[in-house]
Amino acid sequence: MIKKDSSPMAKTTVLRLADLPNRKPTHINYTPDAEVLKQLASEMDLSALRKLRLEGTLKPLGNRDWQLDARFGATVVQPCVVTLDPVSTRIEESVERRYIANWETPSDAEAEMDGDDISEPLPEAIDLTEVVAEALALSVPRYPRAEGAKLGEINVTEPGQEAMTDEDVKPFAGLAALKAKLENPEDT
Repeated sequence: MIKKDSSPMAKTTVLRLADLPNRKPTHINYTPDAEVLKQLASEMDLSALRKLRLEGTLKPLGNRDWQLDARFGATVVQPCVVTLDPVSTRIEESVERRYIANWETPSDAEAEMDGDDISEPLPEAIDLTEVVAEALALSVPRYPRAEGAKLGEINVTEPGQEAMTDEDVKPFAGLAALKAKLENPEDT
């Protein structure tokens, strides 16, 4: 078991694959310390990163490959894109990685058809902090919005002219008006 905050190995977040048992899974229970949380929050422009945890197993596949199956959990705080009020979001995601010894980088066409986004080259060691940083980067909401926050509408035009609304700008708004004219010619 790897647990950053309580074992004698508390300072290590790097798992050297050569040091792990190659016949049975290794349990992972990684919770970064406050310094790592602060660093990750800063790197990802978060207001705060309150909790972060990776728990699962790293198991051998065949003679040289490895499979990571874990659950990733985090609580992030970000500013609302509308009001700038803090928005707290709980993230729960599965993390799957397959580390392949004979990895060959697929061509662009193969990568699109393959759809395999969990396989990567076999490293000498796996840094759990890098694994959680990648999982966090992929799952943080891009546009967090506080409950009830709405974008306002601003209509600006020249004096004496009627301002365009958001409805007027929609691509099919003109077609709807034309259709109405064609269906009811006496209204015009």
